Amino acid sequence: MTSDILLIPLHMHSKILIFDFGSQYTQLIARRVRELNVYCEIHPYNHLSILEKKDFNGIILSGSPFSVLQEDALQFPLKEVLEHYQIPLLGVCYGAQYMAQLFGGRVERSSKREYGRAHLDFIEQNNRLFKDIPASSQVWMSHGDTVLELPPDFELLATTDSIPVAAFKKKDKEIYAIQFHPEVTHSTDGKTLLKNFAVDICGCRQDWTPLSFIEETVEEIKEKVGDDNVVLGLSGGVDSSVAALLLHKAIGKQLYCIFVNNGLLRKNEYEEVMDSYIHLGLNVRGIDASEMFYAALRGTSEPEAKRKIIGKVFIDIFQEAATQLENVKWLGQGTIYPDVIESISVHGPSAKIKSHHNVGGLPEKMHLGIIEPLNRLFKDEVRKVGKALELPDNILQRHPFPGPGLGIRILGDITPEKVDTLQKADYIFIKNLKEAGLYNQVWQAGVIFLPVQSVGVMGDERTYENVVALRAVSSVDGMTADWCHLPYEFLAKVSNEIINNVKGINRVVYDISSKPPATIEWE
Repeated sequence: MTSDILLIPLHMHSKILIFDFGSQYTQLIARRVRELNVYCEIHPYNHLSILEKKDFNGIILSGSPFSVLQEDALQFPLKEVLEHYQIPLLGVCYGAQYMAQLFGGRVERSSKREYGRAHLDFIEQNNRLFKDIPASSQVWMSHGDTVLELPPDFELLATTDSIPVAAFKKKDKEIYAIQFHPEVTHSTDGKTLLKNFAVDICGCRQDWTPLSFIEETVEEIKEKVGDDNVVLGLSGGVDSSVAALLLHKAIGKQLYCIFVNNGLLRKNEYEEVMDSYIHLGLNVRGIDASEMFYAALRGTSEPEAKRKIIGKVFIDIFQEAATQLENVKWLGQGTIYPDVIESISVHGPSAKIKSHHNVGGLPEKMHLGIIEPLNRLFKDEVRKVGKALELPDNILQRHPFPGPGLGIRILGDITPEKVDTLQKADYIFIKNLKEAGLYNQVWQAGVIFLPVQSVGVMGDERTYENVVALRAVSSVDGMTADWCHLPYEFLAKVSNEIINNVKGINRVVYDISSKPPATIEWE
């Protein structure tokens, strides 16, 4: 079998196509539409071949960091698309300004960047897009260009207290444009607007649900896999675990799971997760390869070098285990939709794909097809599917954890002693988050082992020992993140407990950096 990827067909569902012009909010538009139980897909603005399928009910044009007034402004064949397909369309921010300029309106640079909250002070009440939205509704602005005059054959739908044209449409056509962002929570009636467009105007059915996804995916896997076997590498995280349960529901014992302990997992995690997998009925083999990873990593400090070593050793171990299985024709992976989107930019393929979803040529070496049953789901949708499949909470609600594990939370070289120290400190932090009822309020948390030592005093003695940093962030999907304002009393308790109970640590600091400019992980 040549290497190919199994994609789940979605011809039974209504669909909104979102064309991405590079906005930081594009994924959020899709998430909000999906929350309406309406299926949608994101495609780069220049991937027009997707239109040839003619299986969509409407189009949304996203915002962009670019200006329509630039000489190299991103171009989209809007007139041709509207003439050929005769379907509803909504332009958001850049999409709205592009539409106005293309059809003969006047767009100019704003005298100041319009960013932040504004309020609608006029709405065309008889318009379908603004049904059930009050004239005083708060909206979120983020643009540097402004539509000052509408094109011929267009009509004004809304204004705000700061701009004269907040929304408009083409007369006698379901072609709409708005200069604010309905997808962000600061636009208080944004979800209503998106529902008006997707459901009322485009006529989309609200049938994109976890149960429908499970039913369709299971049937498709059965049809494609047949009597073949599938091998899947488990990580203990939400994505690979939900992928395993979906595959197990479809093909049962034809699925072989491999869970490799790289020695860089959290304290007791290997044993606890293995026990959960066995109780779920999964056909899983655990391999404790800690010493192999430690040996390969010895003396290596550079972050990317550590990642590559961890990835290579994992591939070698996984391949050896997989080749011992019979009739394996497919490799299962927990790839989710943001991973797919992030591998393609608005200018074409990106320079780098996430390493923990890149199996380093393994499918080609073993002549395997690839099954990615979650590659159309966002993280919150994966959790909903996992809940419907009765995945235990200790896995379902688990914070995201990097593929290289504690290997990139130990800054500098890795030793078994440093891993043991970090595991103990991390265990105390996570345990306290759970006991204080804070764990589910935090998107991701962990402890970082720093490559510095500091002076301290314990009893009557001066110490010169290690420093660790606590990291806790709130986020939706990891694209952006804010540091969590954990209570001072809580941080003090965690700090004291770590210093008093983990030998070799005499100082604890708290990371108050947001993403951007900092990343969530330190390496």
